[in-house]
Order: sequence, then C-alpha cells, then structure tokens
Amino acid sequence: MSTPPLQPQPEPSQSHQPDKKPSRIHILGASGSGVSTLGSNLSSILSIPVFDVDDYYWVLTDPPFTTKRSIPDRIALLKPLLISAQEEHGGWILAGSMGTWGGPLMEDVEHVIFVDTPTEVRMSRLREREYKRHGDRIREGGDMYEESTAFLTWAERYEDPTLDEGRSRRIHEDWLKEVKVPFTRFNGEKEEPVVIREALEGLGRKP
Repeated sequence: MSTPPLQPQPEPSQSHQPDKKPSRIHILGASGSGVSTLGSNLSSILSIPVFDVDDYYWVLTDPPFTTKRSIPDRIALLKPLLISAQEEHGGWILAGSMGTWGGPLMEDVEHVIFVDTPTEVRMSRLREREYKRHGDRIREGGDMYEESTAFLTWAERYEDPTLDEGRSRRIHEDWLKEVKVPFTRFNGEKEEPVVIREALEGLGRKP
C-alpha cells in the first residue's frame, strides 16, 4: 500500500508563538509622571496607536476637564477603537489611569507599565504644562484660576493615603496587586531615552 502524501502543516498563529511580545499595553502613573510622553514614544517605536484615557473620560468642554462621561460611555467609545487597532496594527497602548471602571478594557491588556515619579518632579512638570496649555487663564483673576489651583492641589496629594478619589499611590498600589498580567515599574524622573529603554526591556524588546 502506498503511503499517502504528507499534508502541509499550517504555521502556528501569531497568538500562540512562544516568543510573541506584548502588544496590548496599559501605562499608568500619577499626573505628571510621564505616562502620556511614554505612551507617545512607544507608539512611534512599536508602530501601534496610543489612546489617552483622559480623552474618553472627560466630555470636551471649555474650560476642560469639568464634565465626566459615564462609565458605559467611556467603554463604548474605547472598546471599538481597541478592536480596530488590534486588527489594523496588531496592538495598542492605553495611557492613563482607569482603576476599577476599566475592567472590560483590562481583559485584553497583555502588559502593564507603572511610571513612578517623585512628587517634586511631577509638580514642576504639571505647573509648566498647565501654563503652556492655558496661559494667563490659570493666573489669579483668570477664568481657570480656581480650577487649575484645585487640580494642582489634588495632584500634589498623590502620596496622601487618605485620598480616596481619582489617582493616589494607595489606589494604584492596591490596583496593581490585582493585575493578572506582567507589569513593569520604573522611575519616570530619568532621562527620556533611559525611560524608553527600560520600558522596551520590560516588554521583552530590544531598545
């Protein structure tokens, strides 16, 4: 009896390749820690889109950051974008803290990066950023003075264990304890090239 010809075996799908690197990434940290900057840099290097959580958390208003979207609306906006990014680019980056409301989005995350930056460094960055964005509107007498002052006061309280709303170290550390995927933690005070290199190494990629 003749032996039947061997059938070509299908190549394993990319999702089952043991050397596949994480391509669905969530970056978080305190305000001013460098989350958005790192997200933008990794997006360029890895050729995958980055989505800033704040763009979907807040309704677009003037002054900005005054009206929150409902949780279902945030998920409804982001979920299709992540699906499309995965199909078209093979991955995505979510930059910004989500906490418990982002559970449906975390189901697809493969790696978490926590950027831990000293308060004095963050606050210097935030004050500079606030003025670049809003100019004299945040000075005393400006229409955004009270809002900007309240934001900076809140951001400076990140290390306060009694802070129970938004971003705080306690909330982030508790959240990280529940993360089911690998995560990388590093100091965001370092020079930008160093931060990028450490992030890539944490993802198992060569800088």
